[in-house]
Amino acid sequence: MTKSDIAKELARRHGISYKKALLIVNMTFEILKAKILNGEKVEVRGLGTFKLKRKPGRFVKNPKTGIEIYVKERYVPYYKMSKLLRKKLNGDKEREECLT
Repeated sequence: MTKSDIAKELARRHGISYKKALLIVNMTFEILKAKILNGEKVEVRGLGTFKLKRKPGRFVKNPKTGIEIYVKERYVPYYKMSKLLRKKLNGDKEREECLT
């Protein structure tokens, strides 16, 4: 599903124009992106949590040449699915597996 698809669905469900729906979707994602890039955690109830995780610098080996190089510290986006969504995707299998 793309942002365009989300805007179409929003317009259909709420009886607004596609242009307005696309503007709402784009603004929403811009706000989310800005907050994440600012280092803030963004929690969307029922969907999950988005945040940045710090990956420390480390030495890695090139498997072809065997030469060791240093990879600088970096930040990567991280998403953790909500328990509610995970439950809906997996049913009650997780709970049953934990009990057996």
